[in-house]
Amino acid sequence: MEVTMPIRSPKKLIEVALPLADINAEASLRKRKAPSGYPTALHKWWAQRPPAAARAVLFAQLVNDPGYESGQGFQRGMNKKDAARERERLFEIIRKLVLWENTNDQTILRAAREEIRRSWQETCRLNARHPNATELFNPENLPAFYDPFGGSGSIPLEAQRLGLDSHASDLNPVAVVLNKAMIEIPPKFAGRPAVGPLPRNKEATERRTREMHEDWSGGKGLAEDIRRYGHWIRDEAERRIGHLYPRIRITKEMAEARSDLKSLAGQNLTIVAWLWARTVKSPNPAYTEVQVPLASTFLLSTKPGKEAWVQPVTTGGTYRFEVRTAIAGHGKPPVGAKGGTKVSQGSFRCLMSDTPIKYEYVDEEANAGRMGARLMAIVAEGSRGRVYLDPTDDMEAIAKSAAPGWAPDTPCRGTFASNALGRRYGFNVFGDYFTARQLVALSTLSDLVSEAGDQIRSDAVNAGMPDDGVGLEAGGTGATAYAEGVATYLAFAASRAYDYGCSISTWRPKDSAMRSGMSKQAVPMTWDFAEGNPFGESSAGFVECANVVSKVVATSLAPFDSSPGHAMQRNAAGAFPDGWRKMPVISTDPPYYDNIGYADLSDFFYVCMRRILRGQFPGLFSTLVVPKAEELVATPYRHGGKKEAEKFFLDGMTDAMHQIADASHPAYPITIYYAFKQSETKSKGTASTGWETFLAAVIRAGLSISGTWPMQTEGDNRQVGVGSNALASSIILVCRPRPKEAISVSRKEFLRELKGELEDALVAMLGGEGNLSPIAPVDLAQAAIGPGMGVFSRYSAVLEANGEPMSVHTALTLINKQVDEVLGGETFDAGTNFCLGWFQDFGWSAGEFGTANTLAQAKATSVLAVEQAGVITAKGGKVKLLRPADYPAGWDPQHDNRTPAWEALHQLVRALSQGGEAAAGALLARMPERSSDIRRLAFWLYTLCERKGWAEDARGYNELVATWHAIEAASHDLGQLGAQSRLDI
Repeated sequence: MEVTMPIRSPKKLIEVALPLADINAEASLRKRKAPSGYPTALHKWWAQRPPAAARAVLFAQLVNDPGYESGQGFQRGMNKKDAARERERLFEIIRKLVLWENTNDQTILRAAREEIRRSWQETCRLNARHPNATELFNPENLPAFYDPFGGSGSIPLEAQRLGLDSHASDLNPVAVVLNKAMIEIPPKFAGRPAVGPLPRNKEATERRTREMHEDWSGGKGLAEDIRRYGHWIRDEAERRIGHLYPRIRITKEMAEARSDLKSLAGQNLTIVAWLWARTVKSPNPAYTEVQVPLASTFLLSTKPGKEAWVQPVTTGGTYRFEVRTAIAGHGKPPVGAKGGTKVSQGSFRCLMSDTPIKYEYVDEEANAGRMGARLMAIVAEGSRGRVYLDPTDDMEAIAKSAAPGWAPDTPCRGTFASNALGRRYGFNVFGDYFTARQLVALSTLSDLVSEAGDQIRSDAVNAGMPDDGVGLEAGGTGATAYAEGVATYLAFAASRAYDYGCSISTWRPKDSAMRSGMSKQAVPMTWDFAEGNPFGESSAGFVECANVVSKVVATSLAPFDSSPGHAMQRNAAGAFPDGWRKMPVISTDPPYYDNIGYADLSDFFYVCMRRILRGQFPGLFSTLVVPKAEELVATPYRHGGKKEAEKFFLDGMTDAMHQIADASHPAYPITIYYAFKQSETKSKGTASTGWETFLAAVIRAGLSISGTWPMQTEGDNRQVGVGSNALASSIILVCRPRPKEAISVSRKEFLRELKGELEDALVAMLGGEGNLSPIAPVDLAQAAIGPGMGVFSRYSAVLEANGEPMSVHTALTLINKQVDEVLGGETFDAGTNFCLGWFQDFGWSAGEFGTANTLAQAKATSVLAVEQAGVITAKGGKVKLLRPADYPAGWDPQHDNRTPAWEALHQLVRALSQGGEAAAGALLARMPERSSDIRRLAFWLYTLCERKGWAEDARGYNELVATWHAIEAASHDLGQLGAQSRLDI
């Protein structure tokens, strides 16, 4: 719809202020350790927004800021004092809203929904005379929500939780099914009781529990059926192929040989995993018939006191593996156990002769079909934890006796890093990622999920659920659709089992547990691998996989009083979907230039899901692999080169952003996530090809950037693909359509506006002024882009002297330069200016006195004056800055006549490190007038250290700023002695 009359759109909270520290604290906490039932556990995806971040962004995007506004045909809002008070009330809602434990708290959710509706009704009143008011501004009907890059479904789910009619689309079929499972299926069947049979071995207990505490609210009934039919599938699969996964008996002989097995003698233990090493024939002619192991480690457990390892034993012309444990009195693992037979990044050693085995040789052998595998150890479940056992010939023979009747024969990329180097190691089709036994398990579980659908429909009808014979895709809500819904989640459980049940899964000695095959943002090459037991109770067991999915449905999905969402396959650069509500609120997380190729990664799961769900979703699974030609990722190998890939990304993303700008509701800003690589903050500031290209697409699409917020959405403990950089945090871009009548300005005019607006914005960020959360130094370079690009993008063009439009790259360079000038430059006292110059050149190292004297004269001071200030030592013709730990603990700024900002800052760093926030607060209470300069200097030094790679020094400055409010609070509690601690802006 073309909107011609101006819209009276109040500023939203996200365009003014956020309790950023509270949001980031919760988001980063859950990314490090996700609790049971966390939505990211539903199915593997490679860029999942934490619910805390998505929920906070959406709430702030939907709620009006209380501040006073005038112009553009309307007046609204409060004076500064009342607005600050009201803003703090909204912040308190956000602080409660983002907490994981409040995910289903109806009181908090109702309060948030009421604020959203109140803001919407205010906006409707302001636009009551708009000619399209009936369609655009119905106070009884909130706008819909739409995410055109649905991905993991986190953002659409949180929009649904906040009471919006939620829509999502994605080009990737795996993402579409994931979004259906997030927002479409659960609300359809919310509040319905489970229909499946109780697991046989727990039936009596489960029945009593159900009868005493029957609660089928939300998605609990659906979740319980996922669990029950997960048991049914496991039991039926074990009946069919259980002979391939036997238990292991602890014999008398085994117990006599190992003292730690005596208490287990005579018991049949369930096996958790079989640990294998890939093998190739030795390149040494003397051992050419020996298949030698390619083991990256021989360690099994590194838990203190419970160490276990594989000990290779060579005898004559052969070898065997024996397991040694600390508990059995074998001591500690030998030094070489950690490295296995791997000697470098490019080679292994022959176990028999120590002859080097180059990767090129391994690749040749593997591609010729001559790579094998040898069982190294068996992990079983004992009464007191994991038990590590010697491999047996019988166990190896059973594994190799499996005869799969099906294997995915779709071509694959091999292992990603190896593929990039031209090596495939025999991985040519997806079936090559699995052993024969794993393929039997995979096909059996997949077939049983399909068979379970018929059983679920029958049980649902018998339980009284009406059946109209209409499936999910056709909008069904009866027994047929319910069976398909449960089967979708069981397919996710099978996909999870597939992830753990492949030959690129590994064993984690630190945790004595399995690591999934797709633990990285790549398909990795693994030399030794863990084959999990699908009938065990570990992470590889099918019941456990179904339980993980079930807990997500019960805990995170089907928010109260929510209507079913809608998810479909769509290219974001194409036309807006027919039949969907027009003018939605849009928040989205688009692809990140060349960081992650989701289509290549999701092929790994697609081939499994297609076998199960093709009959249910024929349109989604019509192709052999995930569509790639239209995926908005700059991958040179798809587009004929780096320049062609960049052009493809820029053009495609521009088209997508055009669609977003045209489709979004005019009363709301658009929020867009962009995840940064750590390497994108370079020596000249925050810039990269991907970031610049992305910003160029946004601006070319007619959007103006009205704010940026750095959020810790990526965690700090994940593994990523070889050659990739960790995505450390996201920038949330807040955008609105640029007025069509926007003018162009000259470079000189742009610089003048940039200097004025960016300086004010940075001062506010540094001080947490006006309810703005203080920005940590680690985030400052990203946060500063917002006001800077806000100036740049409000114009139709910024013209260079030759009349050519200024590039985004040039604009970012100028913004970064202005940030440096505001934070540093010659704006401190002379002593501090000297220290800054010296630190940039020498760090904490000593330099020549003559050099220091020249620098001091240039900074209008002397070496003697700086030495008397107590920040350097000047002895023997050498000058050196004091480290924070070298400053005296008894220092009192009120009795120091010469206190440069440098000294004040490093005394605070020392106090915080040695005595915590209280000690730092006590020191700040004695020099509150220096607060502004101390923080500004800390930001500048953090930025300098980060660019130079001085991580430990950078950490000290970041910690000081991150805890600044607590330090200030401590100083207030003690009573400040001197001027106020905040700037009056």
